[in-house]
Amino acid sequence: MKDTTKTKRAIALKYDGLNAPRIKAKGEDDLAREIMEIAEAFSVPMFQQSDLAELLYHLDLNEEIPEALYLAVAEIISFAYMLAGKTPGNFQDTSSL
Repeated sequence: MKDTTKTKRAIALKYDGLNAPRIKAKGEDDLAREIMEIAEAFSVPMFQQSDLAELLYHLDLNEEIPEALYLAVAEIISFAYMLAGKTPGNFQDTSSL
């Protein structure tokens, strides 16, 4: 009988606005749930994308994400900024010009 239980993974990223985002925490199953509980307790936005999580999971802690994943991660960071009502440090709104 084939086990169809999928491993749950969580990856926490840190982005300082200057350098590439880094892997700050990662875990599977119970540890993944704990990471998500901590994120929720601190109102950290979460985004579910299992294919990207699979790729990021293979990176080491504190490692910068590879350039090949910049666009996918940038979309997630943009989503988190939008949820928080924030903009990047040097962003200028030109919509009123």
